[in-house]
Amino acid sequence: MEKIVLQSLDTPDPGGIDVAFSLGGGAASAFLSTLLVGAILVALAPDYTERQIDEIRENVVGAFIYGVISLIALLLLSLVLFITIIGVPVAVALLVLAVVLWAVGAAIAFLAIADSLVGHDDGWAVPLVLAAGINGGLALTGIGGLVSFFVGAVGFGTVLRDLL
Repeated sequence: MEKIVLQSLDTPDPGGIDVAFSLGGGAASAFLSTLLVGAILVALAPDYTERQIDEIRENVVGAFIYGVISLIALLLLSLVLFITIIGVPVAVALLVLAVVLWAVGAAIAFLAIADSLVGHDDGWAVPLVLAAGINGGLALTGIGGLVSFFVGAVGFGTVLRDLL
C-alpha cells in the first residue's frame, strides 16, 4: 500500500531556501570583495588602476585569452606540485597568489565597466559602488557567475601581463 504525503500549499519548500542563501551569500561576497579590493586599489594605487583600466579597454579579447590560458596553466602546475608532495607548500602559495591576483584583476575589470558607464571625474565612489553592485548582481542571478568569470579572466590576464 502506498503512502500519500500531502504538503500544505502555504508551507515553503525547504530546498528553495538553501538556493536563496547560497545565491545571496555569493552575491554578498562578490559585492564586498569588489568593493574592498577596488577601494584599496583606487586609494593606494590610483595611477596603476587607471593604467590597467586603459589596458583593458585597448585589448579585451587578448586579456581574456591570456587570463584563461594563465589560469589553466596555474591550475595544472599546482596539480603537478601537489602530486610531488614536496611541492605542496609551493602549490598552496601559488594558489593563494592566484586568488589575490584574480581579486585585483576582477575589481579592476568591474571598475573599467563602471567607469565606462558613469566616469570617475567626481571621484571613484560612484564607479566603485556600481562595480561592486554589478558583480554582486551577476552573482545573485546564478547564471551571471559565468559572466563574472569572463570579466574576472579579463582583469586577471591584464594584471598578469603587467607583472610578467
